Amino acid sequence: MIEEPRTIQRDVEATIVPYGDKIIIPEGTEVFITHKLGGNFTVRWTSGMAQIMGKDADALGEEVVVPTATTEASDNHEGPPDKDAIWAALKKVYDPEIPVNIVDLGLVYTMEVEPPDDEGNYHVRVDMTLTAPGCGMGPTIAQDAKYKVEQVPGVHNAEVNIVWDPVWHQDMITEEGKMELGLI
Repeated sequence: MIEEPRTIQRDVEATIVPYGDKIIIPEGTEVFITHKLGGNFTVRWTSGMAQIMGKDADALGEEVVVPTATTEASDNHEGPPDKDAIWAALKKVYDPEIPVNIVDLGLVYTMEVEPPDDEGNYHVRVDMTLTAPGCGMGPTIAQDAKYKVEQVPGVHNAEVNIVWDPVWHQDMITEEGKMELGLI
């Protein structure tokens, strides 16, 4: 965990961890960056902990990272999207409290590229779970996954569903994830 003090440079929308409620952190608030994961930032301050999306990195004095896939690249892409690229995109999605991506945490159960529709567009469907049913961050994590998958050339749109069967357990974490968490 890092602890970088920062002063919020403009009012910025954030998501309270672990409840998932949206708030505005006012300009001038001192925060500490605890994680920089997948382009997003987890911060803590006297009022709690929140996630600030990468698109708002400038509010922390950080550079906004533009996704690697551009609309033009996606529009010029022919054929189905590369499944490895979709998995790589999902590996850039993190639960803001856990410094391991959702793939290595074992949260992604399925990823399917649907056959093209009548217009030749490819849709991706992802079924994922959370480490705990009461996690309020679920919609935020799913939205981040949807956004990142839709940046992959050839993906017209993505649907990310949160499912509860099977129930997640620590045995689903990959060896890499276990190493990052210090479990092995």
